[in-house]
Amino acid sequence: MVIFLVINIQHLILRDFPFQIPITLHKEKDVDEEGREVLKCGFKIGGGIDQDFKKSPQGYTDYGIYVTEVHEGSPAAKSGLRMHDKILQCNGYDFTMVTHKKAVSYIRKNPVLNLLVARKGVTST
Repeated sequence: MVIFLVINIQHLILRDFPFQIPITLHKEKDVDEEGREVLKCGFKIGGGIDQDFKKSPQGYTDYGIYVTEVHEGSPAAKSGLRMHDKILQCNGYDFTMVTHKKAVSYIRKNPVLNLLVARKGVTST
């Protein structure tokens, strides 16, 4: 007898991270070194299902996408995003099982980021 189990990702996110912090980040226009207009968000990420978290200098314990740097005064800092936040979703897209490259690509293409993050030690407000 074979039993097939369908897992609702949204249910898993809620179960594993019962308290999610919603963050809305509006990117700011800037000009790069070559004079092109770009949208800046002011944070860097690490992790992904294609990365070895055991080699992470931050000591992460899973394949999630984590904020590894937040630039002072940036849209990320102003929105409340913090270093070591785990990004669970970005604009409704599940970030719990995504490659690093896909996460970067998804973050870059959107001018507004509606994030759901988990923060170590935060269980309520």
